[in-house]
Amino acid sequence: RQLNDLVVSTPERAILEMLNELPANESFHNVDAIFESLANLRPRLLEALLKECRSVKAKRLFFVFADSQDHAWRQYLNPDDFDLGSGPRALVDGGRLHPRYDITVPPELIDGKERDESDDGP
Repeated sequence: RQLNDLVVSTPERAILEMLNELPANESFHNVDAIFESLANLRPRLLEALLKECRSVKAKRLFFVFADSQDHAWRQYLNPDDFDLGSGPRALVDGGRLHPRYDITVPPELIDGKERDESDDGP
């Protein structure tokens, strides 16, 4: 979109751009707070952008945050419809490997059920 000669990303594109900046230029806490406010994203546009997105990291993180926030639009996006790459991705020292999306994130981003499934100990 253009606003008086200023090019501005749609919210759907902007969140993917922000996810691509993790963890180098953005914090997980900030992204989580922003994701919490994204209740009105457009699933069709998200689908198109996710299919065109070349960053496996951004797509996997998108679904980690989308699952944790559980907005209504999430039900229209099936992670299996997108190329999420193969093999684990490590982003955070001391993080936990997300059991579904195979990416290391801060432990607080893995909900109780998934955390129980990924624990090695009792």
